[in-house]
Amino acid sequence: MRYAHGLVIGKFYPPHAGHHMLIDTAARECAAVTVVVAASSVESVPLADRTAWLREAHPQPHVRFAPVMDDVEIDYDSDDVWARHVGVFRHGLRQCHGVEPEIDAVFSSEPYGAELARRFGARAVAVDPARERLPVSGTAVRADPVGHWGFLSPAVRAALVKRVVVVGAESSGTTTLARDLAAAYAARGGVWESTRWVPEYGRTYCEEKLALAQRADPSARLEDLSWTSDEFALITDRQLRWEDAAARVSSPLLVCDTDAFATALWHERYVGGVPPVPARARHDLWILTDVNGVPFEQDGWRDGESIRHAMHARFAAELTARDLPHLTVHGPPQARLSQAMEAVDALLTKGWHFTTPLTAHPA
Repeated sequence: MRYAHGLVIGKFYPPHAGHHMLIDTAARECAAVTVVVAASSVESVPLADRTAWLREAHPQPHVRFAPVMDDVEIDYDSDDVWARHVGVFRHGLRQCHGVEPEIDAVFSSEPYGAELARRFGARAVAVDPARERLPVSGTAVRADPVGHWGFLSPAVRAALVKRVVVVGAESSGTTTLARDLAAAYAARGGVWESTRWVPEYGRTYCEEKLALAQRADPSARLEDLSWTSDEFALITDRQLRWEDAAARVSSPLLVCDTDAFATALWHERYVGGVPPVPARARHDLWILTDVNGVPFEQDGWRDGESIRHAMHARFAAELTARDLPHLTVHGPPQARLSQAMEAVDALLTKGWHFTTPLTAHPA
């Protein structure tokens, strides 16, 4: 190892491949590395999330992370401002290690790296300052996440991906639309080629539940099964796990065939009462499939045609009451797909919102 203890400091707003290269370079050259994750209160990505994403991407045992809030203004010409920033960073080091460690090298890709190293009495190590190896920056990612999607780690992708959910009554074409919608975007190629869709876990759970019942009683049918709130909670949790796993490898768009909101309404149908939707269930658009014009098909797993219109009305009422962004698609499959794509394109065009970080005063 060239150095005993290396230091990396950044906003990581959000983390990207350039940051990872910087940390990995320090990890190769130092016996110990501390990464100070410095966020300000004006930024829209929580400090805890940034730190968690970095820890996942850098599990090396000799790399440690020190999250700090740094609301000091930025002025590279002010000795006082520099001293206040360094004071925040030193506080983070003490919080991380119990005592303030001696720093031998400061690794940075930024122009201020040399001055930062000087203030720590350490050697400045510049890593790809011209962004020739990895043409990416936090500013570029915030301005155009889609164009820089390949520079983001799975955890960051999962946090940023636009999640679109297709919901509706039984035999109203939800699965067909979810699958076709994902395929249509994947066919665009490029970054969209990896667009994923998440199937309905509840169907899998029903199949397993009925198989267990038929092991004890071969004559058992789906309508003979009883349901509990705990089972719906399990279905919700598994659905979210499937969704989060798919989000880590998807394009900037993820299509879901049902979600925790829909499961809550099916809980009302079979158990009574509408349970709260877990806070971690985050979606950007709901697409409700109209039952009109879609012939009912009994595949052995459905309640029956008699409740379709009532369930459709419940979905429409709850989407409106909860003020969730949604639309209802009508007509034959191709028309529904076109309506859905128009809404998704509008969602993607709207883009991502990052608040402006603290910036340096003009010279």
